[in-house]
Amino acid sequence: MPDNVLLFNQARQAIDQDIAQRTKIHQATVARVKTAANALRAAGVPAAPTTPLAMLAHGDSWFDYPLSGNGPSFSDTDIVAQLGSMGNITPVILNVSHYGDATTEEMSLPKQQRMIEAIHDPSNWFTGMPDAILFSGGGDDIAGNQFCIFLNYALPGVNGLNSTRFDKVLGMVEASYLDLFAFRDRYAPGVPIFGHCYDFPIPNGVHPLCAGPWLKPSLDYAGWSVTQGTGIVHQALAAFKTMLSNLAGVAANNFILVNTQGTLAAPDWANELHPYPGGFQALAGKFVQALQAKFPGRI
Repeated sequence: MPDNVLLFNQARQAIDQDIAQRTKIHQATVARVKTAANALRAAGVPAAPTTPLAMLAHGDSWFDYPLSGNGPSFSDTDIVAQLGSMGNITPVILNVSHYGDATTEEMSLPKQQRMIEAIHDPSNWFTGMPDAILFSGGGDDIAGNQFCIFLNYALPGVNGLNSTRFDKVLGMVEASYLDLFAFRDRYAPGVPIFGHCYDFPIPNGVHPLCAGPWLKPSLDYAGWSVTQGTGIVHQALAAFKTMLSNLAGVAANNFILVNTQGTLAAPDWANELHPYPGGFQALAGKFVQALQAKFPGRI
């Protein structure tokens, strides 16, 4: 077997094992809550405590970040990890996310099949279905070595972001979200989807040893400074938010956009794409507010 195929298979097996372990822990938590509730009912307790939200999370590194800033960590520090200890009633979240996934990969056939298995397994939920689906996607469709595709070369009076080409990739991201809604309507009808719009990073080339940088090399190649690049990235993310806002404005999509833009300050950013744990906690707080508005008294 060629080395590249072997490495690919090993990486895929490691991901599958990681998600299987998360699922095992999640199911144990659900079983423990169910057992406690049944014991209270058997004891004749008139009003059992409110059942926590049970949710499915699927996304990229903002939902699956195995580092603390730019260094190693004993546990994930992302939005989902932070949510697991927040709220008045701590939610229970089955996280099938994997860092580095573009929306086209998140909605690929194998990943959809993984979500179907999770949704159809009653041991994952309190009422036979997740209360909500949390989704993080779009950043990896744009950031990375492919970022240069969406840039104009630096010339006087030229806009750094090529809107024509950028609109094309936004269309593919939008298609992935629309497919997510269709997937939900088929396999989890009526379940709301919560998404977010990232925040405005500084494309300064800072990155962990294991990955990146994702933005500055393309900006350097096209001739844009960090200051100019910051404006270019801001423009791209503003367009991304507008696209998601339009999707959230369609009632049939049952999609809630969590406005995370403007949450982080410069010191909160660990690198070009990810904040420190405290920044992820602030972002998770935005999700808590949105979930509390949708599910009063449940979180």
